[in-house]
Amino acid sequence: MLSCSSHSSRATLSAFSHFLPTTSPYFNFSSLSPKTFSPTPLNFGWRAATAPKPRMASTFPARASAQPLQNADELIDSVETFIFDCDGVIWKGDSLIDGVPETLDMLRSRGKRLVFVTNNSTKSRKQYGKKFETLGLSVSEEEIFASSFAAAAYLKSINFPKDKKVYVIGEDGILKELELAGFEYLGGPEDGGKKIELKPGFLMEHDENVGAVVVGFDRYFNYYKIQYGTLCIRENPGCLFIATNRDAVTHLTDAQEWADGLKMSRQEFEFLGKSAMLGGGSMVGALAGSTQREPLVVGKPSTFMMDYLANKFGILKSQICMVGDRLDTDILFGQNGGCKTLLVLSGVTSLSMLQSPNNSIQPDFYTSKISDFLSLKAATV
Repeated sequence: MLSCSSHSSRATLSAFSHFLPTTSPYFNFSSLSPKTFSPTPLNFGWRAATAPKPRMASTFPARASAQPLQNADELIDSVETFIFDCDGVIWKGDSLIDGVPETLDMLRSRGKRLVFVTNNSTKSRKQYGKKFETLGLSVSEEEIFASSFAAAAYLKSINFPKDKKVYVIGEDGILKELELAGFEYLGGPEDGGKKIELKPGFLMEHDENVGAVVVGFDRYFNYYKIQYGTLCIRENPGCLFIATNRDAVTHLTDAQEWADGLKMSRQEFEFLGKSAMLGGGSMVGALAGSTQREPLVVGKPSTFMMDYLANKFGILKSQICMVGDRLDTDILFGQNGGCKTLLVLSGVTSLSMLQSPNNSIQPDFYTSKISDFLSLKAATV
Protein backbone atom coordinates (compact mmCIF):
# COMPACT_ATOMS: atom_id res chain seq x y z
CA MET A 1 0.00 0.00 0.00
CA LEU A 2 1.15 3.53 -0.65
CA SER A 3 1.10 6.10 2.13
CA CYS A 4 -0.27 9.44 0.94
CA SER A 5 0.15 12.97 2.15
CA SER A 6 -2.93 15.19 2.29
CA HIS A 7 -1.88 16.94 -0.93
CA SER A 8 -1.06 13.80 -2.91
CA SER A 9 -4.20 12.02 -1.72
CA ARG A 10 -6.39 14.88 -2.97
CA ALA A 11 -4.63 14.68 -6.31
CA THR A 12 -5.17 10.93 -6.51
CA LEU A 13 -8.82 11.20 -5.57
CA SER A 14 -9.50 13.94 -8.06
CA ALA A 15 -7.71 12.05 -10.81
CA PHE A 16 -10.62 9.68 -11.21
CA SER A 17 -13.43 12.15 -10.52
CA HIS A 18 -14.17 12.79 -14.19
CA PHE A 19 -14.72 9.13 -15.05
CA LEU A 20 -18.49 9.23 -14.71
CA PRO A 21 -20.02 7.69 -17.85
CA THR A 22 -23.78 7.95 -18.07
CA THR A 23 -24.46 4.85 -20.11
CA SER A 24 -23.85 1.13 -19.83
CA PRO A 25 -24.58 -1.89 -22.04
CA TYR A 26 -27.05 -3.00 -19.37
CA PHE A 27 -28.36 0.05 -17.60
CA ASN A 28 -29.40 3.61 -18.20
CA PHE A 29 -27.62 5.57 -15.48
CA SER A 30 -28.75 9.00 -16.65
CA SER A 31 -31.43 9.26 -13.96
CA LEU A 32 -29.69 7.32 -11.21
CA SER A 33 -27.23 8.27 -8.51
CA PRO A 34 -24.36 5.78 -8.04
CA LYS A 35 -24.98 5.94 -4.29
CA THR A 36 -28.62 4.91 -4.57
CA PHE A 37 -28.55 2.56 -7.53
CA SER A 38 -30.50 -0.61 -6.89
CA PRO A 39 -29.34 -3.53 -9.07
CA THR A 40 -32.06 -5.58 -10.71
CA PRO A 41 -32.03 -8.88 -12.63
CA LEU A 42 -30.56 -8.68 -16.11
CA ASN A 43 -31.64 -10.30 -19.33
CA PHE A 44 -28.92 -12.86 -19.90
CA GLY A 45 -29.84 -13.22 -23.51
CA TRP A 46 -26.96 -10.71 -23.52
CA ARG A 47 -29.21 -7.84 -24.57
CA ALA A 48 -29.47 -4.43 -23.00
CA ALA A 49 -31.86 -3.91 -20.11
CA THR A 50 -32.95 -0.77 -18.30
CA ALA A 51 -32.90 -0.50 -14.52
CA PRO A 52 -35.84 1.16 -12.79
CA LYS A 53 -35.24 4.01 -10.41
CA PRO A 54 -34.38 2.81 -6.89
CA ARG A 55 -37.08 2.83 -4.31
CA MET A 56 -36.51 5.84 -2.14
CA ALA A 57 -39.79 5.92 -0.22
CA SER A 58 -39.49 6.20 3.54
CA THR A 59 -42.14 5.87 6.20
CA PHE A 60 -40.35 8.40 8.38
CA PRO A 61 -40.73 12.17 8.21
CA ALA A 62 -37.81 14.15 6.83
CA ARG A 63 -35.69 15.75 9.54
CA ALA A 64 -33.98 19.11 9.27
CA SER A 65 -31.22 17.68 11.47
CA ALA A 66 -30.51 14.46 13.32
CA GLN A 67 -31.73 14.16 16.89
CA PRO A 68 -29.50 12.92 19.72
CA LEU A 69 -30.73 9.58 21.02
CA GLN A 70 -32.29 10.27 24.41
CA ASN A 71 -34.73 7.42 24.94
CA ALA A 72 -33.21 4.10 23.90
CA ASP A 73 -36.21 2.10 25.05
CA GLU A 74 -38.51 3.96 22.71
CA LEU A 75 -36.31 3.18 19.70
CA ILE A 76 -35.79 -0.45 20.74
CA ASP A 77 -39.53 -1.02 21.19
CA SER A 78 -40.34 0.56 17.82
CA VAL A 79 -38.47 -2.01 15.69
CA GLU A 80 -38.06 -5.77 15.41
CA THR A 81 -34.63 -5.91 13.78
CA PHE A 82 -31.35 -4.08 14.19
CA ILE A 83 -28.89 -4.14 11.30
CA PHE A 84 -25.38 -3.26 12.44
CA ASP A 85 -22.44 -2.21 10.37
CA CYS A 86 -19.29 -3.88 11.73
CA ASP A 87 -16.21 -1.71 11.17
CA GLY A 88 -16.45 1.31 13.45
CA VAL A 89 -19.61 0.06 15.16
CA ILE A 90 -18.81 -3.41 16.55
CA TRP A 91 -15.03 -3.29 16.22
CA LYS A 92 -12.12 -1.27 14.92
CA GLY A 93 -9.58 -3.48 13.20
CA ASP A 94 -9.21 -6.42 15.58
CA SER A 95 -10.31 -4.53 18.69
CA LEU A 96 -13.84 -4.81 20.06
CA ILE A 97 -15.50 -1.49 20.90
CA ASP A 98 -16.36 -1.13 24.59
CA GLY A 99 -19.78 -2.33 25.71
CA VAL A 100 -20.68 -4.22 22.54
CA PRO A 101 -21.20 -7.72 24.08
CA GLU A 102 -23.50 -6.41 26.81
CA THR A 103 -25.50 -4.35 24.30
CA LEU A 104 -26.04 -7.24 21.92
CA ASP A 105 -27.02 -9.53 24.82
CA MET A 106 -29.58 -6.98 26.01
CA LEU A 107 -31.14 -6.62 22.56
CA ARG A 108 -31.36 -10.40 22.12
CA SER A 109 -32.96 -10.73 25.54
CA ARG A 110 -35.67 -8.35 24.37
CA GLY A 111 -36.41 -10.53 21.37
CA LYS A 112 -34.72 -8.42 18.71
CA ARG A 113 -33.30 -9.95 15.55
CA LEU A 114 -29.69 -8.87 14.96
CA VAL A 115 -28.04 -8.76 11.55
CA PHE A 116 -24.47 -7.69 10.80
CA VAL A 117 -23.66 -6.11 7.45
CA THR A 118 -20.22 -5.05 6.24
CA ASN A 119 -18.92 -3.61 2.99
CA ASN A 120 -15.51 -5.15 3.66
CA SER A 121 -15.13 -7.91 1.06
CA THR A 122 -11.81 -9.35 2.24
CA LYS A 123 -13.55 -12.10 4.25
CA SER A 124 -16.37 -14.55 3.60
CA ARG A 125 -19.30 -14.96 5.99
CA LYS A 126 -17.61 -18.01 7.49
CA GLN A 127 -14.39 -16.07 8.03
CA TYR A 128 -16.32 -13.21 9.65
CA GLY A 129 -18.01 -15.76 11.88
CA LYS A 130 -14.58 -16.78 13.15
CA LYS A 131 -13.72 -13.12 13.78
CA PHE A 132 -16.86 -12.64 15.85
CA GLU A 133 -15.98 -15.79 17.79
CA THR A 134 -12.41 -14.60 18.37
CA LEU A 135 -13.79 -11.36 19.81
CA GLY A 136 -16.06 -13.32 22.16
CA LEU A 137 -19.32 -12.64 20.31
CA SER A 138 -21.83 -15.38 19.53
CA VAL A 139 -23.05 -14.64 16.00
CA SER A 140 -24.25 -17.24 13.50
CA GLU A 141 -23.18 -17.27 9.87
CA GLU A 142 -26.81 -16.67 8.86
CA GLU A 143 -26.73 -13.33 10.67
CA ILE A 144 -23.69 -12.06 8.71
CA PHE A 145 -23.86 -10.34 5.33
CA ALA A 146 -20.58 -9.18 3.80
CA SER A 147 -20.27 -7.50 0.42
CA SER A 148 -18.28 -10.55 -0.73
CA PHE A 149 -21.42 -12.61 -0.17
CA ALA A 150 -23.55 -9.90 -1.80
CA ALA A 151 -21.56 -10.20 -5.03
CA ALA A 152 -22.18 -13.95 -5.22
CA ALA A 153 -25.80 -13.56 -4.14
CA TYR A 154 -26.39 -10.98 -6.85
CA LEU A 155 -24.99 -13.26 -9.54
CA LYS A 156 -27.30 -16.04 -8.32
CA SER A 157 -30.28 -13.68 -8.29
CA ILE A 158 -29.85 -12.90 -12.00
CA ASN A 159 -29.20 -16.53 -12.94
CA PHE A 160 -25.67 -15.77 -14.07
CA PRO A 161 -24.80 -18.56 -16.52
CA LYS A 162 -22.82 -21.36 -14.91
CA ASP A 163 -20.80 -21.76 -18.10
CA LYS A 164 -19.48 -18.21 -17.66
CA LYS A 165 -16.52 -17.28 -15.45
CA VAL A 166 -15.94 -14.45 -12.98
CA TYR A 167 -12.70 -12.51 -12.94
CA VAL A 168 -11.93 -11.27 -9.42
CA ILE A 169 -9.97 -8.19 -8.44
CA GLY A 170 -10.14 -8.71 -4.71
CA GLU A 171 -9.22 -11.05 -1.91
CA ASP A 172 -10.07 -14.43 -0.47
CA GLY A 173 -13.54 -13.52 0.80
CA ILE A 174 -14.92 -13.01 -2.70
CA LEU A 175 -13.32 -16.23 -3.96
CA LYS A 176 -14.80 -18.31 -1.16
CA GLU A 177 -18.32 -16.91 -1.62
CA LEU A 178 -18.20 -17.46 -5.39
CA GLU A 179 -17.05 -21.04 -4.82
CA LEU A 180 -19.86 -21.70 -2.36
CA ALA A 181 -22.34 -20.31 -4.89
CA GLY A 182 -21.01 -22.66 -7.55
CA PHE A 183 -19.38 -20.10 -9.84
CA GLU A 184 -16.10 -20.64 -11.64
CA TYR A 185 -13.61 -17.83 -11.06
CA LEU A 186 -10.10 -16.73 -11.87
CA GLY A 187 -7.84 -13.94 -10.67
CA GLY A 188 -7.76 -12.86 -7.04
CA PRO A 189 -4.56 -12.80 -4.96
CA GLU A 190 -2.70 -15.20 -7.26
CA ASP A 191 -2.64 -12.54 -9.98
CA GLY A 192 -0.91 -10.15 -7.59
CA GLY A 193 2.54 -11.25 -8.67
CA LYS A 194 1.90 -11.17 -12.40
CA LYS A 195 3.55 -8.50 -14.54
CA ILE A 196 3.17 -7.20 -18.06
CA GLU A 197 6.26 -6.72 -20.19
CA LEU A 198 5.44 -4.07 -22.76
CA LYS A 199 7.46 -5.24 -25.73
CA PRO A 200 6.93 -4.42 -29.41
CA GLY A 201 4.12 -6.54 -30.80
CA PHE A 202 2.94 -7.69 -27.37
CA LEU A 203 -0.74 -8.64 -27.27
CA MET A 204 -2.24 -9.56 -23.89
CA GLU A 205 -4.68 -12.44 -24.02
CA HIS A 206 -7.71 -12.84 -21.79
CA ASP A 207 -10.40 -15.46 -21.21
CA GLU A 208 -13.27 -14.67 -23.57
CA ASN A 209 -15.60 -16.74 -21.38
CA VAL A 210 -15.46 -14.25 -18.49
CA GLY A 211 -18.98 -12.88 -18.04
CA ALA A 212 -18.40 -10.71 -14.97
CA VAL A 213 -15.58 -8.79 -13.30
CA VAL A 214 -15.99 -8.35 -9.55
CA VAL A 215 -13.87 -5.66 -7.88
CA GLY A 216 -13.35 -5.33 -4.13
CA PHE A 217 -10.62 -4.28 -1.73
CA ASP A 218 -7.35 -5.77 -2.95
CA ARG A 219 -3.97 -5.37 -1.27
CA TYR A 220 -2.37 -7.10 -4.26
CA PHE A 221 -3.74 -4.73 -6.89
CA ASN A 222 -1.47 -4.17 -9.89
CA TYR A 223 -1.35 -3.10 -13.52
CA TYR A 224 -1.89 -6.68 -14.72
CA LYS A 225 -5.26 -6.83 -12.97
CA ILE A 226 -6.33 -3.45 -14.36
CA GLN A 227 -5.48 -4.52 -17.89
CA TYR A 228 -7.03 -7.99 -17.60
CA GLY A 229 -10.25 -6.71 -16.06
CA THR A 230 -10.45 -3.93 -18.64
CA LEU A 231 -10.09 -6.37 -21.52
CA CYS A 232 -12.86 -8.57 -20.12
CA ILE A 233 -15.27 -5.68 -19.59
CA ARG A 234 -14.57 -3.96 -22.89
CA GLU A 235 -14.18 -6.93 -25.22
CA ASN A 236 -16.39 -9.72 -23.83
CA PRO A 237 -20.00 -9.17 -24.97
CA GLY A 238 -22.31 -8.52 -22.00
CA CYS A 239 -19.55 -8.70 -19.38
CA LEU A 240 -20.72 -7.25 -16.06
CA PHE A 241 -18.68 -4.80 -13.99
CA ILE A 242 -19.58 -5.36 -10.32
CA ALA A 243 -18.15 -3.52 -7.32
CA THR A 244 -18.56 -4.76 -3.78
CA ASN A 245 -18.50 -1.14 -2.55
CA ARG A 246 -17.09 2.34 -3.11
CA ASP A 247 -16.51 3.24 0.54
CA ALA A 248 -14.10 6.07 1.28
CA VAL A 249 -12.70 4.54 4.47
CA THR A 250 -12.44 1.15 6.12
CA HIS A 251 -10.99 0.04 9.49
CA LEU A 252 -8.41 -2.59 8.60
CA THR A 253 -6.49 -1.83 11.77
CA ASP A 254 -7.44 -0.14 15.02
CA ALA A 255 -4.58 2.34 14.71
CA GLN A 256 -5.28 3.82 11.32
CA GLU A 257 -8.13 4.66 8.97
CA TRP A 258 -7.69 3.14 5.50
CA ALA A 259 -9.19 4.82 2.48
CA ASP A 260 -11.44 2.43 0.58
CA GLY A 261 -12.94 4.54 -2.18
CA LEU A 262 -13.13 7.73 -4.18
CA LYS A 263 -16.29 9.28 -2.77
CA MET A 264 -14.56 10.70 0.30
CA SER A 265 -15.89 14.07 1.41
CA ARG A 266 -13.50 16.95 2.09
CA GLN A 267 -14.32 16.70 5.81
CA GLU A 268 -13.58 12.98 5.86
CA PHE A 269 -10.32 13.57 4.03
CA GLU A 270 -9.22 16.26 6.46
CA PHE A 271 -10.25 14.02 9.35
CA LEU A 272 -7.98 11.25 8.01
CA GLY A 273 -5.09 13.54 7.15
CA LYS A 274 -1.75 11.92 6.44
CA SER A 275 -2.87 8.51 7.70
CA ALA A 276 -5.15 8.01 4.66
CA MET A 277 -4.06 5.23 2.30
CA LEU A 278 -5.52 4.14 -1.02
CA GLY A 279 -7.91 1.20 -0.91
CA GLY A 280 -10.70 -0.65 -2.68
CA GLY A 281 -12.64 2.26 -4.14
CA SER A 282 -9.59 3.55 -5.95
CA MET A 283 -9.33 0.15 -7.63
CA VAL A 284 -12.96 0.42 -8.69
CA GLY A 285 -12.17 3.92 -9.96
CA ALA A 286 -9.23 2.65 -11.99
CA LEU A 287 -11.48 0.17 -13.80
CA ALA A 288 -14.22 2.77 -14.22
CA GLY A 289 -11.68 5.03 -15.85
CA SER A 290 -10.09 2.45 -18.11
CA THR A 291 -13.41 0.97 -19.26
CA GLN A 292 -15.46 4.20 -19.26
CA ARG A 293 -18.13 2.21 -17.41
CA GLU A 294 -19.66 2.76 -14.00
CA PRO A 295 -19.90 -0.39 -11.85
CA LEU A 296 -22.99 -2.03 -10.50
CA VAL A 297 -22.51 -1.69 -6.73
CA VAL A 298 -23.97 -4.51 -4.62
CA GLY A 299 -22.81 -3.30 -1.18
CA LYS A 300 -24.13 -0.37 0.83
CA PRO A 301 -25.78 2.01 0.03
CA SER A 302 -27.30 -0.01 -2.84
CA THR A 303 -30.64 -1.49 -1.79
CA PHE A 304 -29.74 -4.98 -3.02
CA MET A 305 -28.60 -6.26 0.39
CA MET A 306 -31.57 -4.64 2.15
CA ASP A 307 -34.02 -6.27 -0.26
CA TYR A 308 -32.22 -9.59 0.13
CA LEU A 309 -32.37 -9.43 3.94
CA ALA A 310 -36.02 -8.39 3.99
CA ASN A 311 -36.97 -11.28 1.73
CA LYS A 312 -34.80 -13.83 3.52
CA PHE A 313 -36.10 -13.09 7.01
CA GLY A 314 -39.56 -11.83 6.07
CA ILE A 315 -38.82 -8.44 7.69
CA LEU A 316 -40.92 -5.34 7.20
CA LYS A 317 -38.46 -2.57 6.40
CA SER A 318 -40.38 -0.16 8.61
CA GLN A 319 -39.49 -2.50 11.49
CA ILE A 320 -35.74 -2.23 10.91
CA CYS A 321 -33.21 0.16 12.42
CA MET A 322 -29.93 0.52 10.55
CA VAL A 323 -27.00 1.35 12.84
CA GLY A 324 -23.75 2.56 11.32
CA ASP A 325 -20.85 4.99 11.49
CA ARG A 326 -20.88 6.27 7.90
CA LEU A 327 -23.37 8.72 6.46
CA ASP A 328 -22.98 8.00 2.75
CA THR A 329 -23.09 4.21 3.08
CA ASP A 330 -24.72 3.03 6.33
CA ILE A 331 -27.24 5.81 6.88
CA LEU A 332 -28.04 6.19 3.18
CA PHE A 333 -28.42 2.40 3.00
CA GLY A 334 -31.05 2.53 5.73
CA GLN A 335 -32.82 5.53 4.24
CA ASN A 336 -32.88 4.00 0.76
CA GLY A 337 -34.51 0.93 2.28
CA GLY A 338 -37.11 2.88 4.25
CA CYS A 339 -35.67 2.01 7.67
CA LYS A 340 -35.04 4.00 10.82
CA THR A 341 -31.41 5.06 11.12
CA LEU A 342 -29.00 5.55 14.00
CA LEU A 343 -25.54 7.03 13.50
CA VAL A 344 -22.83 6.14 16.01
CA LEU A 345 -19.80 8.39 16.39
CA SER A 346 -17.42 5.54 17.25
CA GLY A 347 -16.08 5.23 13.71
CA VAL A 348 -15.57 7.47 10.70
CA THR A 349 -18.11 10.24 11.26
CA SER A 350 -17.54 12.93 13.87
CA LEU A 351 -20.22 15.18 15.34
CA SER A 352 -18.82 18.17 13.46
CA MET A 353 -19.06 16.26 10.18
CA LEU A 354 -22.66 15.30 10.93
CA GLN A 355 -23.62 18.87 11.78
CA SER A 356 -21.70 20.48 8.95
CA PRO A 357 -23.87 22.65 6.66
CA ASN A 358 -22.26 20.76 3.76
CA ASN A 359 -23.72 17.45 4.95
CA SER A 360 -27.12 16.62 3.47
CA ILE A 361 -27.52 13.11 4.95
CA GLN A 362 -29.25 13.21 8.32
CA PRO A 363 -30.04 10.05 10.31
CA ASP A 364 -33.09 9.85 12.55
CA PHE A 365 -30.84 9.70 15.62
CA TYR A 366 -27.19 9.80 16.60
CA THR A 367 -25.24 8.70 19.67
CA SER A 368 -21.64 8.07 20.70
CA LYS A 369 -21.59 4.26 20.52
CA ILE A 370 -24.04 1.38 20.62
CA SER A 371 -23.44 0.74 24.32
CA ASP A 372 -25.33 4.00 24.89
CA PHE A 373 -28.37 1.74 24.56
CA LEU A 374 -27.50 0.53 28.06
CA SER A 375 -26.85 3.88 29.75
CA LEU A 376 -29.72 5.69 28.05
CA LYS A 377 -32.01 2.83 28.89
CA ALA A 378 -31.03 3.05 32.54
CA ALA A 379 -31.49 6.82 32.55
CA THR A 380 -35.10 6.54 31.40
CA VAL A 381 -36.19 3.90 33.91
